[in-house]
Amino acid sequence: GPRGVYDEAKRFQESITMAYHRFHGLETRIVRIFNTYGPRMRLNDGRVIPAFIGQALRGEDLTVFGDGSQTRSFCYVDDQVEGIYQLLLSDYADPVNIGNPHEITIKDFAEEIIKLTG
Repeated sequence: GPRGVYDEAKRFQESITMAYHRFHGLETRIVRIFNTYGPRMRLNDGRVIPAFIGQALRGEDLTVFGDGSQTRSFCYVDDQVEGIYQLLLSDYADPVNIGNPHEITIKDFAEEIIKLTG
């Protein structure tokens, strides 16, 4: 919802980090991480990539919540780590989105998983 705990916690974290940066002159970084994927993801961790792949490989229907029009942006773990590392080496203090600028609908993503897994 509009006051969801997850969203509010992220906003609070960014606000308090910037307050410390401005008031105390501390060197800070704020990273906004996109949906990260890569090796060794657990099939039952609740994220869409392992969930869809697991369901497809087991021959099950893929679980799409809503009409599938919601979008996600996925970023490979190596790229995510490199982006965070480069930000840490910088002197940039404002929030930075580290991820893939291309978004895909969950419906299109599900169809791609079905196509790739047969």
